[in-house]
Amino acid sequence: MRIDMVSEHASPLAVLGGADAGGQNVHVAALSAALARRGAEVVVHTRRDDPDLPTSVAAPGVTVQHVDAGPAEPIPKDELLPHMDEFAQRLWESFSADPPDVVHGHFWMSGRAALAAARPLGIPVVQTFHALGVVKRRHQGTRDTSPPTRLREEATVAREADRIVATCSDEVFELVGMGADLRRVAVVPCGVDLDLFRPEGPTAPRPDARFRLLVVSRLVERKGIGNVITAMAKLPQAELVVAGGPPAAELGADPEVRRLTALAERLGVAGRVRLLGQVGRAELPALYRSADLVVCVPWYEPFGIVPLEAMACGVPVVATAVGGLVDTVVDGVTGVHVPPRQPGMVADAVAGLLADPERRAALGAAGARRARRRYGWDRIARSTLEVYAGLPAGVVRGPASAVGRSGGMGGPAGGPGGAVDNREHPDSGSATLPLRGASQREVGFAHAPTRQSKRGHR
Repeated sequence: MRIDMVSEHASPLAVLGGADAGGQNVHVAALSAALARRGAEVVVHTRRDDPDLPTSVAAPGVTVQHVDAGPAEPIPKDELLPHMDEFAQRLWESFSADPPDVVHGHFWMSGRAALAAARPLGIPVVQTFHALGVVKRRHQGTRDTSPPTRLREEATVAREADRIVATCSDEVFELVGMGADLRRVAVVPCGVDLDLFRPEGPTAPRPDARFRLLVVSRLVERKGIGNVITAMAKLPQAELVVAGGPPAAELGADPEVRRLTALAERLGVAGRVRLLGQVGRAELPALYRSADLVVCVPWYEPFGIVPLEAMACGVPVVATAVGGLVDTVVDGVTGVHVPPRQPGMVADAVAGLLADPERRAALGAAGARRARRRYGWDRIARSTLEVYAGLPAGVVRGPASAVGRSGGMGGPAGGPGGAVDNREHPDSGSATLPLRGASQREVGFAHAPTRQSKRGHR
């Protein structure tokens, strides 16, 4: 089976920790690699954000294609929509020349482009949203920087995709509320690299005898790091280590770092809060294993890979009872749930666990068992292939319906024109791709890509 992934802003090769690099990058990379191990041929299409990137990058069973859409420079994902027509046109050219069996979009803009490019060619489209605009708007209100048309276009993608892969049960309710047909929704969670994240292995050093709390997160307000820092005022026996964000040398210029640092100083806990900045993925397991607790308390969370990584390392988790964390962290079994935006309750939950080492050990062991039994990437790939196998063969859509800012994707005659049907659908392990910046020797790339682009390097 040939599967083309579309991930417009989240390259599987990207270094993690930036504002728009995180769980989706890991998900696309790991799922693609796991599908390839099961015999699929996988191509990942992502937007070129650096003029020096090669057109194609090959790893075993997987090719990453850098698509020319807009300037070849980093652009925040919420500013990418004006370039999605060009992105869709390039996808249509690629699919026309070498059609896949299925196209799998990741994030709403990728779904928009995938539908416009694949539908005129009769190629079925599967969609994973990773995050929903309606949830983001609910929690961020006027601070939501999404394009104004996101909710409308996201709902269109939800109605028109041949199948939707939701990553947690909470997302299913949101999707149905957006107009998705429940018969076309399957729940397949994200996974975890069980070879990398495991209880056995080296442990990062600890400078003193304090308990260690660990947060691994992008540095954005909704991740709730400020709530953890506030909780530290009631946890004098603990230190807080925060991994994520820009490289350590650039932390001082980051607005969220300045906000968090000022908060810690105001509360008198700055001496017990350490922001590490960007941490390489290979160093994360030792950091997890050095922690007494991993604290993951976002205001909302579409899925959340960090708790899975912590559980796989045998570390108990204190997590907010939101989104995918409700499914992965079993309250009282692998961790403890707390309400979002309640630092006092975070402090109480943490203090209770720090005072009970036997309970911490039991929660950690149960988490490791749950991660190994349910969340290995090979199991996730098998479930995803079952979704693909249930797709109707030879879907050809028409007449076209609106997908786009102005009722269609546009494009030249014969190109993507928003050919999506509004009629009811008739049939309703663990290796990952290498990170950008690693050498070919480190990642084992072939000397030549397995699939060459038919376009020149722009």
